[in-house]
Amino acid sequence: MSYFPAFLQLKNKKILIVGGGAIAYEKLEHLLDFTKDIVIIAQEFSKEMLQCISKENLVYEQRAYKTGDIAQYAIVVVAVDNIPLQAEIFEESKHYNCLCNAVDSTAYCDFIFPSYIKKGDLTVAVSTSGASPAMAKHLRIFLQKMIPESIVPFLQEMKHLRKTLPKGKERMKMLDEKAKKYIQSWKSN
Repeated sequence: MSYFPAFLQLKNKKILIVGGGAIAYEKLEHLLDFTKDIVIIAQEFSKEMLQCISKENLVYEQRAYKTGDIAQYAIVVVAVDNIPLQAEIFEESKHYNCLCNAVDSTAYCDFIFPSYIKKGDLTVAVSTSGASPAMAKHLRIFLQKMIPESIVPFLQEMKHLRKTLPKGKERMKMLDEKAKKYIQSWKSN
């Protein structure tokens, strides 16, 4: 079954990452595009992970995961190779209404990380529901090349217009035409 696409508001939602290796670091980098309210627990940390933790001034603990560690978190990312621990944390997450992602174990996931493009306010996500992360990655790369850097100031302008123009059909029509013309201009570049 496919995953439902949703964009989560992470403001005021604490995130726990269990793991300190390369995959945990990759997930941390993605999450940092959207929030800094992240804590990491791991027995060992890669050099890159420690550098990122220091640079972003994140909280971390060098120790093993303990039952109850997820009690105060809205989201937990389990980035360890220990499948029994992934299953244990996933089951525990149900008691705390905490969304869980166990890396490479979709059976222990409430959500998965899509491949995505982020340019200012634009976020485009691509997922194959775990069928082929490689395909999602290469489709993202293809789409990323199509989207010009001018999208950032264009979206700032659109945001300003939405805030300042009176609501109604005229505003909707004008904004729709403006977006349509902007995208059509990509063909001529």
